[in-house]
Amino acid sequence: MALLITHKCINCDMCEPECPNQAISMGNEIYEIDSDRCTECIGHYDKPTCQSVCPIDNTIIINPAHKETNEELWDKFVVLHHNV
Repeated sequence: MALLITHKCINCDMCEPECPNQAISMGNEIYEIDSDRCTECIGHYDKPTCQSVCPIDNTIIINPAHKETNEELWDKFVVLHHNV
């Protein structure tokens, strides 16, 4: 499941540099997560770093429109980082 940044985002700039997949960028009003690049940090960390560094609780949530299994997230990580 890719993650989603909600409108609770205060644009603090904490999440973007922490994303190992370069999935976070500034949108029109708030930061956005590219679901094609988000692996929920599988392959890098035990839990999503964007959620860990976000100062506002429940701002970065599971995107209900983009459900993926851990295996699918792992496959995405492999494609993004190992040129398979």
